[in-house]
Amino acid sequence: MMGACGLDCGACDIRRARVDPEAAQRVVTWFRQRGWLSADQGIAEAIDRGMTCTGCLGDRELHWAPDCAILRCCVDETHLEHCAQCEQFLCDILTGFAADGHAHHREAVERLKRIVRAQE
Repeated sequence: MMGACGLDCGACDIRRARVDPEAAQRVVTWFRQRGWLSADQGIAEAIDRGMTCTGCLGDRELHWAPDCAILRCCVDETHLEHCAQCEQFLCDILTGFAADGHAHHREAVERLKRIVRAQE
């Protein structure tokens, strides 16, 4: 399972938190560290607040970032499953995503580049 942006959703604790207690604990700890959950709140509160995800092609009400610019462009406007399918690949939105300082975002865009190269 891959996000529109190339993220590996299969390995994502935020997506797996609903069904994997270990992933749920890691997510809750991360959310608490950022102040998004209080010390007495857990995965039930995170789920109630929509802080989990079913992937870019899943229920938008259950998406980690339903207002994501990549999701909006790729899935909503262009009707694709992922950005490697787009005629405009590699666009400014993805370039900015890869340059935001998060290694997993760079890895996601590299994954998309490999898909594009394999299609050539």
